Amino acid sequence: MQPRDHALLARKQQRKRRLATLGSYAILTLGALIVLFPLYMAVVSSLLTTKQIGQQPPVFFPTNPQWHAYKAAFIGGHLSTYMWNSVIQTTEIVVGSVLTSLAAAYAFASFSFPFKRVLWAIILGTLLVPFEVTIVTNYKTVEQLHLLGSMWALTIPFMCSAVGIFLLRQAFLGIPQEMREAALLDGCGPIRYLFRVAVPLVRPQLAAFTVIAVLGAWNQYLWPLLLTSNDEAHRTLQIGLKALNAGTFEGYGTVLAGAVIASIPMLLLMVVFNKQLVRSLTGGAVK
Repeated sequence: MQPRDHALLARKQQRKRRLATLGSYAILTLGALIVLFPLYMAVVSSLLTTKQIGQQPPVFFPTNPQWHAYKAAFIGGHLSTYMWNSVIQTTEIVVGSVLTSLAAAYAFASFSFPFKRVLWAIILGTLLVPFEVTIVTNYKTVEQLHLLGSMWALTIPFMCSAVGIFLLRQAFLGIPQEMREAALLDGCGPIRYLFRVAVPLVRPQLAAFTVIAVLGAWNQYLWPLLLTSNDEAHRTLQIGLKALNAGTFEGYGTVLAGAVIASIPMLLLMVVFNKQLVRSLTGGAVK
């Protein structure tokens, strides 16, 4: 084959790669638009009047945005208080579940102890039990502990996660045993090894579990609704949104504004942990 033919073949292959890249970006862009379009319409509709929200054809861009709906939702609807309660609830649940999951996963991955297989089977079995099955037991437990009417009642039943234990145990099993033995020979104790060596190595999986725990805690509805039905001071954001949607305030704009306010922290969370999430999902895909 002549050098000229090699050059033509190389240009054809490069053109094919460019077309494939453009096609991939086009598909990803289309998918992103489909996913983000409902959120965009919620933001737009929250800036419209009630008459404009039901207008046909729909308004896709607010020419005269109405910001009073956000003020009505955040101040008049007490979403500021409910959001702060959700922040406290989410923080306590995430910190508790991360610490307990790290300790339990490290123990199951690194140590031998009696009934280890039985306990592991029980933990995996709890993944098959719906929360609704244990809701009565959890309520009686927090009632007997005299925690009703406090934020601890909203958080204690969720400070241990079988999902977190499973994910982190699998991550710890991927660390070479020789590394742990070398650290122990250098005088590194189990606790120090966990936080100084093991945790940095499983940081992507830990970040992924943290995001899962935050999403689960932030979006809780049934349990906070049960505990705060007569306790408005400890209501969370999701219960506050239900109050807006129940007709406490007139206008769909206020309800949509509250939904937008509730989604902002989760969007920021995804932006901050995006890199770690991608690493955790793609870890082990390429050898």
